[in-house]
Order: sequence, then C-alpha cells, then structure tokens
Amino acid sequence: MRAVTRQQPDSLTTALAAHIRQTIAAEGGWVGFDRFMALALYTPGLGYYANDSTKFGAMPGSGSDFVTAPELTPLFGQTLAAQVGEALAQTATDEVWEFGAGSGALALQLLDALGDQVSRYTIVDLSGSLRARQQAKLVAHARKLRWVDALPENFSGVVVGNEVLDAMPVQLLARHGGHAEGAWHERGVVVQDDGSFAWSDRPTQLRPPVDIEGPHDYLTEIHPQGEGFIRMLADRLERGAAFLLDYGFGEDEYYHPQRHMGTVMCHQGHLADGDPLVAVGRKDITAHVNFTAMALAAQEAGLHVLGYTTQAHFLINCGLLPKMEQLPQAERATAAKLIMEHEMGELFKVLALGAGAPWEPVGFAHGDRSHRL
Repeated sequence: MRAVTRQQPDSLTTALAAHIRQTIAAEGGWVGFDRFMALALYTPGLGYYANDSTKFGAMPGSGSDFVTAPELTPLFGQTLAAQVGEALAQTATDEVWEFGAGSGALALQLLDALGDQVSRYTIVDLSGSLRARQQAKLVAHARKLRWVDALPENFSGVVVGNEVLDAMPVQLLARHGGHAEGAWHERGVVVQDDGSFAWSDRPTQLRPPVDIEGPHDYLTEIHPQGEGFIRMLADRLERGAAFLLDYGFGEDEYYHPQRHMGTVMCHQGHLADGDPLVAVGRKDITAHVNFTAMALAAQEAGLHVLGYTTQAHFLINCGLLPKMEQLPQAERATAAKLIMEHEMGELFKVLALGAGAPWEPVGFAHGDRSHRL
C-alpha cells in the first residue's frame, strides 16, 4: 500500500468528517475513492448535495459554488425544450423525468416552454433541501409536478439530465512505474493519526478500458456507477428518450496519454481545485464523463444511441441563435457562453438515447459525432 501524507485544516472536525472517519474504520481502514465521494456528496443531511448550502448561482456573492447552464440564462431550457418537445411527439409520450433538478431552474424553463405537451413532470432527486427549493420555484406548475427518490420498475417519457453524470462517484486508478506487472493501483482514502484524510493506493486488477501508452505515472477514472445508471435507464424505460448533457470526452480523448492527472475537480465559491480531501461537505466533487462508456453501456443494455455532439452544435441545431438575437446585448453575451468554444460550447457534450424505434433528433442534425465514440 502506498500512502501520501497531506495537511488538513481544522474544518474537517465536522459531523460529516466524523461520519466518514467512522465509515472508513468500520470498513477496515480504507475505502475506495468512489465510496469516499459518495459519502462526501450524499450522506443524508450532511453531504454536499444533502445539506443546506446554496450551491447553484451565477455569482459568488450569492454564496453559491458554481453556475450551471439553466442558471446562466433561461435560453438554455427554452432551447432544450425544442428537442424535448420533438422527443415527446416522436415517442408518443407526455411525461418528462428530470434527474438532479438542482434549483429547479431547468424544470421551470421546460415547463413554461412546453405547456400542454407535458402532463406530468417528475423530478428524481435525493436532496431534501433542494426539493424544497424546487417546490418553491415551481409553484406555478404544482399540479403537474411530483418528486420521487428512484425510478419505478417501468416508465415511459423523456428523461433529462443536465450535469448529473459528472456527480456520480468514480473509481480512481493510478499507474506507478509504467507497464510493469501489477503497476495499476486503486486509489482510496485512509485516516491519519491526526484525523485527517490521506490518499492510499492498493494494487488492483481493475484497468482503464484502453491501454495507456507510455511509461509515465498515470491517474484516471473509471465510471461503474455512471454505467450502472445507464443500464438502469435501459432496463426501465419502455418507450421514450434520454438527453444527457455534461462535460466530458469520448474514450480516445478521455484516456489520452497526456491526460495523466485525471479529471476529478472540486468547486467552492466559484473557484476550482483538485483536492477532494479538504473542506469535505462544503464543496462539489466531480469528474468528467467518459461518453464512450455511457454509449456502450446503453447499447449493450438495448437502447439506441440517437446522437452525440457538442453543446454548441446541439443548441444551435435546436434554434438558439434566433432566440439570442432578440436579447439585449448584455444578455446575449451571457447566453453566448453556452456555445463559445472556450466556455461551455466544446467541453460540454450531449448524448441522446432512445427506447423504441430509432429516429433522428433535431439537436444532432448537424455536427453529430456518434461515429467518434
């Protein structure tokens, strides 16, 4: 086992840190990073997504930690609604299912735009504090709304997930000493004598899905929980479609030899850092999405890959530009961040999956990259 010592601030003397320490002790003194990430984000009442912190907002002054596309401009949801509406018609369904609805901003934008096309809007969210915030924001559509903790065994409709996959716990794999036998380790977390958390690597038979060229040390992620989520969708979605929007790459880019530091990132106060072992419960922890893995999991489970492209191509295909032209200059500049290459336009991707007969969604009419997955 390889351990790396690190300094921790006193802020980890919180109920969440104590709970995580107890869990690590109960599980033999070591937990994989996926387990640590799940505890840090989702421990009831304590984890980042289960506590009462603000999280979502356009400016740090609001006490928020990051901004998502629906918070940036209502044009995001209004434009996405063109695709969701087409999908409802194509699949002869009238229900939208949103995972991880955050502040409720996207739900409000979709419900306002779609009107009578939606008879019921179901939010799947584990966070009680976020659910209360969503209910307050969506009061005008209360008769169409319901909240559930999990999907039913069978359902139909259009699934929407904006920045959901990146918050699903990942396993960390670290290569030490190049291609030597047994060089791959799973990176986990231990508790040091002073109560702080530290990295600890254990030899593993787990491997990335592709060989990593070169002899250099390498850190990356695999996404069993994300793939499991996709397989669950495939198992339960009888008729409909799913649109998953998030930051990430196809497999070749995700596991490029030069991407040797992994993609795990934290967000707090609109600042990013790469250390998930400090300020636990007070900041978001994410990892980029391997969209090839998600697409393969979908296909193997019986879903069709209907399209894969950048957020810029997707939103332009769905009619964003004419909507932007009607905005005042300041609002237009903000909305442009959705499609600008150095903002959200290129890094964010959209993956469309379908249950039932395949069809061609409007969001992928130009610039579809499915062949590059």
